Amino acid sequence: MKQSTKLSLSSHFIPKTILKLHPTLPFPSRPPKSLSFKTISCLQSQTESQSPSQSESLTLISILRAIPDWADRVKERGMKQKRSLYNHEKWVHHRSSLRHIRHLLSSLSSRVILSLIPPVIAFTSVAVVIASYNSAVDMHWLPGFLPVLRASSLPYQLTAPALALLLVFRTEASYSRYEEGKKAWTKIIAGTNDFARMVISGVDNAADDFIKDALLRYIMAFPVALKCHVIYDSDIDRDLQTLLDGDDLEIVLNSKHPPRCIIDFISQSLQLLTVEETKRNMLESEISCLHEGIGVCDQLMGIPIPLSYTRLTSRFLVLWHLTLPVILWDDCHWIVVPATFISAASLFCIEEVGVLIEEPFSMLALDELCSLVQSNIHETIRNQKVIQTLVAAKRKSHSCQHSTNGWPNS
Repeated sequence: MKQSTKLSLSSHFIPKTILKLHPTLPFPSRPPKSLSFKTISCLQSQTESQSPSQSESLTLISILRAIPDWADRVKERGMKQKRSLYNHEKWVHHRSSLRHIRHLLSSLSSRVILSLIPPVIAFTSVAVVIASYNSAVDMHWLPGFLPVLRASSLPYQLTAPALALLLVFRTEASYSRYEEGKKAWTKIIAGTNDFARMVISGVDNAADDFIKDALLRYIMAFPVALKCHVIYDSDIDRDLQTLLDGDDLEIVLNSKHPPRCIIDFISQSLQLLTVEETKRNMLESEISCLHEGIGVCDQLMGIPIPLSYTRLTSRFLVLWHLTLPVILWDDCHWIVVPATFISAASLFCIEEVGVLIEEPFSMLALDELCSLVQSNIHETIRNQKVIQTLVAAKRKSHSCQHSTNGWPNS
């Protein structure tokens, strides 16, 4: 027995003799590749041994998430749709007496309604389960010690006004953010048009034509860059490639804040103009309007409605509809199923609208507003010489007809 033990020990200490035979070899600082490969393969074998249960759980989770993921994709596609500015014809269509029928027929294509499918189905299913359980207990299909799920409706009568006020305040807070975003973009568009008008009419030196043209392109590019900055998954490269040169576009794309980068281009271009200092200061004062618009947009994007308020509304709605079938069972019985469906569809729809307009920029027709700025600037450039010629001709005609003392010239 001792000899066998010695033999086994000597077999374990064979690597030591190898190290003594090769004293110049350095001790490896990390495990050999073969050992790491064996460790990884061991982990992989453990993962493969657990894969059936994990795959079953993943399959169950994917099945449960199928409808919510589909509803989210539909909603996000709707958020990316381009909005259009209204004209007289669209306003006539908007206030048509047939709008109720039109809106009802288009319900299945509404992203708000489609996004409500997961919660409405979930709470309606809960109502079906509770109604089935109570019916089975009433028909003595289940053991007699099981109680019927019923409760007094007094707590709901007391908390219904609180839920209504909570939804109203949540929607009102979201609408105020929408109003703030709309006013901010109104100022941005007006300030951009005014800035371009001042550059077109105030810079008349032929030596500054190149800088003037570049400055006008920067001004037209600013609202486009700001639009891409506030709207998710925008293609800023595609939108700006017709407005900026290759080098300028590369700098803007590599910047962390493209709108501010374009303002830097505008500021540097103003310094290169050969104009009076007072006129340059007047032009630079217009940049403050652009900075103010950036500040409002960044604030609306970065600071949502307090999350505690949003969570409170969501939790209140969920608990309300989970217990609604129990409250209504004595009065409605199986009618609790359509009652829960109608209640969930209406109340969650109000909450969903508040969530959608909380981020206002996807609801505004920003693409058409940017295109309108560009068309206005191009039209001003085309009409500049014609208007100058007409005004100069009128002035010349007036000076020919009247002398300086008011008497007609002979």
